[in-house]
Amino acid sequence: TDASGGVATFAAGRIVTATTAGTGDSGKTVTITGTDVNGSAQTETITLPGSATTTSGTKFFKTVTAASASTQPAANVSLGHAAGAADVIFAGRSRLQGLNIVCSAADGTLDFRDSSPTGTSIFKVGTVASATTTRDITIPDEGLLFPSGIYIQYTVATFTTLTAFHA
Repeated sequence: TDASGGVATFAAGRIVTATTAGTGDSGKTVTITGTDVNGSAQTETITLPGSATTTSGTKFFKTVTAASASTQPAANVSLGHAAGAADVIFAGRSRLQGLNIVCSAADGTLDFRDSSPTGTSIFKVGTVASATTTRDITIPDEGLLFPSGIYIQYTVATFTTLTAFHA
């Protein structure tokens, strides 16, 4: 449902998953090509399991432009994405100074990271399972420094809106 014209475009970076329907695909790989949350080109190779299960990659893709198998799969292979998401708030040096979060029906954690969606975790905020709850968070003094950019990791169902204040 995220694909149009041969390109899958996500609202936020997503981890790609590969599912094989058969048991004869052990060790075969699928190479994913696309872009990261900054729009830079990236690839990732996912090794298929030896049974009918799903395997997840580790990189967050904003777009997927191609997927290629190392050899002909023994069974159907389908690609999807995990529930986790990531995005860039600001790609340069910045200070996180506050947040406004409208929670959803699921609780979770917003993990603010430095330099990339998988970089060093600097600040985590929990959300509550209430679609009517709003969290306003002010970070005192000069805020939290993110020397190489503010990135966020979260589960998609965790909140409905997020506003981050930074300078």
